Amino acid sequence: MPDTPRPARPVAFAVFLVIAGALGLLAAFELSVEKILTLSDPSYVPGCNVGVLVGCSTNLASQQGSLFGFPNPFIGLMAWPVVITIGMAMLAHASFSRWFWIGLNAGMTGALALVIWLIAQSIYVLDVLCPWCMLTWAVTIPTFWAVTFRNLREGVYGGNDAVRRVGSVGMNWIVVITIACYVLVVLLAQLQMNAIPRVISDLQTLF
Repeated sequence: MPDTPRPARPVAFAVFLVIAGALGLLAAFELSVEKILTLSDPSYVPGCNVGVLVGCSTNLASQQGSLFGFPNPFIGLMAWPVVITIGMAMLAHASFSRWFWIGLNAGMTGALALVIWLIAQSIYVLDVLCPWCMLTWAVTIPTFWAVTFRNLREGVYGGNDAVRRVGSVGMNWIVVITIACYVLVVLLAQLQMNAIPRVISDLQTLF
């Protein structure tokens, strides 16, 4: 009997998961290293401290930086490899059950909720922008949307044509939706912190 043809691989989606997961893991790793170095030497100044507004020290030392009793970056060290593995598995023609995609979506929803809370804490409480934290925000937002729209398009939450269309349209507009989310964060930071000129001033000190 001839071999049954394999289903087409969602290459773009899989590659996106690998890249987003790698960037998220990089941010988590760098923050974890900085946290450990800070704990081992209280006089240590993290390399991500750029200026008054842009830096990691305040976030790492705050209660918000250890929300569950351990440094938040440790969550990323555990979670982002999962995203990378899923993307690589999809490139190798792996397929996953409905419950698996629901679980991934639930995880990304929790990650987005945590990121939104951390953004609010950074802008409205700590008055500082952590570079590696911002990279985490930057990859969590589109990953949430990508997984959610993919699940709607593939009928994970039901085979209704209208739901599938929402997913398909969402995937086509995901870049615009993500940029809109970024703009909203920048706008909130500017209104509360006067962030743009302060960030420029901090960056100028590097040159």
